[in-house]
Amino acid sequence: MPGTSDLLRTTLCTVVATAALGGLAPTARAAGETDVPDCVHYASDWRYTTVLNDCDITVELTVEYTDGTQVPCRVVAPAAIATFPGYGPGHNDVTGLRACTRDAR
Repeated sequence: MPGTSDLLRTTLCTVVATAALGGLAPTARAAGETDVPDCVHYASDWRYTTVLNDCDITVELTVEYTDGTQVPCRVVAPAAIATFPGYGPGHNDVTGLRACTRDAR
C-alpha cells in the first residue's frame, strides 16, 4: 500500500520524539564500545522495541535492558526498521542501544 512506509516512519519518529522529551538517557559504555549513531532512534513499549535506522549507512546494534538481558545483534539497513522485545509486564526497561557485531552481543 503506497504511503504505509511513510506513515510508519512518521509515527515512529513521533513516538521517539515524545520519548526523548521524557528524558531517555544513554547508558554508560565500557571501554572500547561505540555508541550507535544519533540517526538511529528507538521507541519501546511492553511488547516491542522498535528501532529506526535513519542513517545513510547500515548499522549493527542490539538493545540493552535494565536487568542485562541479552538479545542478538541485528543488522539494520538504511531507512529500515527492526523489532526487538519490549520491556514486558515486569518492566525490564530498555536503557538504550549498543553497537555490536553479529558475532557478539
